[in-house]
Amino acid sequence: MRAGRQKFRVTTILSVGLTAFLSGLVGSHYIGLTLDWRIGAFLLIIAILVRFKNKLSLLSIVIIGGFFGLLRGAQFRQTIMPYKQLTGKVIKIRASVVSDAVYADKGQLEFDVSNIQIITPINSKLPGTIGIRGYGESMIYRGDSVIISAKLYSARGSRQGRMSFARISRLHNSGSYIDRIRRRYSAGLLSAIPEPHGSLGLGILIGQRTTLPDWLNDSMSIVGLTHIVAVSGYNLTIMVRMAQRLTRKRSKYQATITMLLFIFCFIGITGSSASIVRAGIVSLLSIWAWYYGRTFRPHLIILLSASMTAGWFPAYLWSDLGWHLSFLAFIGVLLLAPIFTLRFFKTKPKIYAQLFIETVSAQILTLPIILYSFGRFSSVALLANLLVVPIVPIAMLLSFVAGLAGVLSLSVVGWLSWPAVAILRYMIDCVVFLAKVPGASSVVYLSFWQVVVGYLVVVFLMVVWWRKTSKNGKIKDIYCKPLTEPVVSSGSVTIRKERYERT
Repeated sequence: MRAGRQKFRVTTILSVGLTAFLSGLVGSHYIGLTLDWRIGAFLLIIAILVRFKNKLSLLSIVIIGGFFGLLRGAQFRQTIMPYKQLTGKVIKIRASVVSDAVYADKGQLEFDVSNIQIITPINSKLPGTIGIRGYGESMIYRGDSVIISAKLYSARGSRQGRMSFARISRLHNSGSYIDRIRRRYSAGLLSAIPEPHGSLGLGILIGQRTTLPDWLNDSMSIVGLTHIVAVSGYNLTIMVRMAQRLTRKRSKYQATITMLLFIFCFIGITGSSASIVRAGIVSLLSIWAWYYGRTFRPHLIILLSASMTAGWFPAYLWSDLGWHLSFLAFIGVLLLAPIFTLRFFKTKPKIYAQLFIETVSAQILTLPIILYSFGRFSSVALLANLLVVPIVPIAMLLSFVAGLAGVLSLSVVGWLSWPAVAILRYMIDCVVFLAKVPGASSVVYLSFWQVVVGYLVVVFLMVVWWRKTSKNGKIKDIYCKPLTEPVVSSGSVTIRKERYERT
């Protein structure tokens, strides 16, 4: 090959382009630019001409990726401009409810809405989500169409606005068949399993936290277990692997269709939060790779899912804490955990050792931003996760069976629900006991720059450990199949000299 002519791998090109795209999205949040599609087309032509064979072509990919990130961010900023224009004004909107209502302060119903159409003072559509608190209906369910009138305020995080003391009027109930099934099943499960066990089972199954008592919610927050009742990739992992087991004797095509049905039904029932959208994309990419006999490098699947979700809705990247925590935990499981495993284990770790590594890795990556946002450190979180997380799949299965019994046959519900009650009681006892441990939760705040320094140190150590392990001939490549994410590929962590292989 001639000097100066270097052929880059497709994975390298994709990784560089996606990283540049995400960087452009971040920059668009702080830089207000008006960009033209013709510039992007011109840059694309340049990239095609250089044919990806030298460093200039890689620079072109960086420029193109950054440009499209800036362009997408600028477009999204234009769509959310009405929020700034209407902040502090009384508006009337028609919207769809995206979460079941709960009773908040002063007896107000609290829920979120999307698909927002402004009726007055202007006729316009609003993207994103608005948090609602108000009066006018005894109960509001997900999927209902409502009319809301109140003053609009700015909001932070996953919501683009909020309205308090609103006048709420329901236009019509949800006509969705999935929503009706979800409500009927929830009622059946709560009739089959006594409280608070029933609410915990419902939270583990479909992420419904509205019925959880405050004391249990607070205790789970203290011990770092709120993620088991929040819809996440772990729940979807269990569903996908269950589908795999049910279809292991069937054709690959039938198994793929079954897994896809499980994914879409689960997302339809639980809703499209940032974490579940990310998990759904990862699952779809993993199933595609498994079907065609391919594997994804961990960093590439992270960049793909991040670019797809943030490109679809840039506010995820700009301000959604749930999205940030979801991806940080994902990075910990897919990148940091394999490095720990290969660095400190000479043989294949047992299931509890692997769970310990993945839990520690996820907590290392999420702890700085948690301390910055909430200022709470849980000293018992690791122990709580080791005691509770391994039995979550069993709790899901037993709660599902009890819920079916509550819907179909009350005569046998007692016989079919007691195993679920027993395992849910164990989980609650663990939560309550650990929450009462002295010093279980302490107040620790980090500043923004402390968070930045913390992540720079983590990245530096990851790079150093990776390079040292690679130079020692211990690592050939990483294609991990962790316990806590639905990576369905048949890849493995391969170590030279074949000390062990995880498939």
